[in-house]
Amino acid sequence: MNHGAMTPADPAAPRDHPDAARASAGASAGVSAQGRTVTDREIDQDIPYAVRIAASWSWRLGLIILMAGALVWLLSRVSFLLIPVMVAALLAGLLAPVKNWLRRNRVPNGLAVAITVVGFIGVIGGALALVGRQLVAGFAELWSEALTGIQKIQVWLADGPLHLSAAQIDQYLKEGTEALQNNSSSILSGALSFGSTAGHFAAGMILALFILIFFLLEGGRIWSFLVRLLPRKARAATDGAGRVGWASMVSYARIQMFVAFVDAVGIGVGAAIIGVPLALPLGVLVFLGSFIPIVGALVTGAVAVLLALVANGWVNALVMLGIVLLVQQLESHILQPLVMGKAVSLHPVAVILAVAAGSYLAGIPGALFSVPILAVANSSIRYIAGRTWEHESAPPPGATSTVLTLRPARKSP
Repeated sequence: MNHGAMTPADPAAPRDHPDAARASAGASAGVSAQGRTVTDREIDQDIPYAVRIAASWSWRLGLIILMAGALVWLLSRVSFLLIPVMVAALLAGLLAPVKNWLRRNRVPNGLAVAITVVGFIGVIGGALALVGRQLVAGFAELWSEALTGIQKIQVWLADGPLHLSAAQIDQYLKEGTEALQNNSSSILSGALSFGSTAGHFAAGMILALFILIFFLLEGGRIWSFLVRLLPRKARAATDGAGRVGWASMVSYARIQMFVAFVDAVGIGVGAAIIGVPLALPLGVLVFLGSFIPIVGALVTGAVAVLLALVANGWVNALVMLGIVLLVQQLESHILQPLVMGKAVSLHPVAVILAVAAGSYLAGIPGALFSVPILAVANSSIRYIAGRTWEHESAPPPGATSTVLTLRPARKSP
């Protein structure tokens, strides 16, 4: 009898050959695992490649949009705090050179901040007082011209194509007065809401002034404290991105002030030359409106043309329209490309879309701060994407004495 011979059906065969047993078990497991994997691959292969890519992009973009919407909604709940902080940041960027110049002339830090802030308030108060006196004197003249214009309108209504009699005009005026009386509650609620808004505006200005003082006094320390709250590996990138973004915002604010000054001088001097009343207040209005890109220039230009039309007639209004268009073309084709383009690299289409989105989401504050926010985001994202902080040295020892100081780039060997 040959004891070494075994039939394939012998159940003892796997036990007598351990390697064969493990191979059989592995093969069985492999079939099971391979079956599950092949099933997943088959499902993936049934879906077109373009659909899979679109689905991957869709849920990621949807998550980004959802988080951005939630962030905007949360920020809108604290707009009474956010707007004063942003106003204070812009003013700190504009006033920091004055404070730093005083510090270089050995003026103590606290005294330098006090001189800067008090001087700024004095300049703003003096300008508003001058504009107020001009408005009081100009409106007295405009009132008589407005009465003359109303009389001309009445004559045109009677002798013109409408042929309205005095009784019909009085009846229409009476109906208008009754409509105002019937809607007195809504008018009163609107006045009360305006008063509440004015109160919030005053409170916001006081808060912005308070924050401005501390931004000028120890802005670098505040930023360093915020950076130290982050994980250690993220501090260098965040610090550099914040400083680059701050520099971009400050550059935008300073260049925008220069552009607004040129617009105000051009339109104000043009209005004074052709005899439009309230030329000085008009120039101040143009200066303030120019800080809202594109929209502000259109609105203030329309006000200038309307003022010329009411005061001097349609010929003078056409001349004023030509002056406004000339100044705006000078700004858009010379000042913006040569000056603003070097400070903030933003395409005009991006500016228009930012202003439109900001005004839709947050009204006038959104239109005012949308472009600076976009400029900050643009500079910071480029800084992080280029990993620029890896080639920079540490901040200089005097960085805490200013609002925010850029770190000098390390020279390559």
